[in-house]
Amino acid sequence: MASKESPEKSGRLKQIRLAYKMTKKSDKWVGLVVAAWGLGVFGVFLAIGFLIDHYIILGIIGLLFGLVAAAFVFGRRAEKAVLGDMAGQPGAAAAVLQSLRRGWVVTPAVAVTRNQDVVHRAVGQAGIVLVGEGQPSRVGNLLAAEKRKMSKIAEGVVVTDVIVGDGEGQVPLRKLQGHLVKLPRTMSKAQVAQINDRLRALGSLMDNMPVPKGPMPRNARMPRGPRR
Repeated sequence: MASKESPEKSGRLKQIRLAYKMTKKSDKWVGLVVAAWGLGVFGVFLAIGFLIDHYIILGIIGLLFGLVAAAFVFGRRAEKAVLGDMAGQPGAAAAVLQSLRRGWVVTPAVAVTRNQDVVHRAVGQAGIVLVGEGQPSRVGNLLAAEKRKMSKIAEGVVVTDVIVGDGEGQVPLRKLQGHLVKLPRTMSKAQVAQINDRLRALGSLMDNMPVPKGPMPRNARMPRGPRR
């Protein structure tokens, strides 16, 4: 049993060390801040324990809560550092969207240009959210075209468009997940499932549609249906 647990523990410790090293590159105070939170919470509990003459019990509780506080603060600062490194890189928004909690169905790169402007789609109880990343003027046109398409496919569903960036009217990458979570809910879970089924069916239809090989003849016309 012990031999099975030790590799797992060493693996977790290795991951923590690696995460700490990566975070420290862009957040040099991370160690001091995390330690201050952990010791601060422990100190508060211990001080209360001395006041009420239960310092052993409250010291143990304070140690546990201090470790939880330190882990929470480290996690938030590590996440912030990672998002800071990812900002501006193609596909960064898709990575953030795919880490959303349950209730969202994310489809990366539903529309792409040769200049690496890209639109991702997230469907949840807030409706359809289109997230664009790239050059603002180009991705704005791409979002508008995708929004018109979604409005036809899912008539009556709220379609929201977001551009990821630090400019005016844009949403920073580090705030993207929170921005989507705060959007007002306009659909039930059953309606969300229906919209996702419809989009999935249309996607499969487009993928399976036969495409003729070779260049299209200039004088070629679409075949007409049978006359009645």
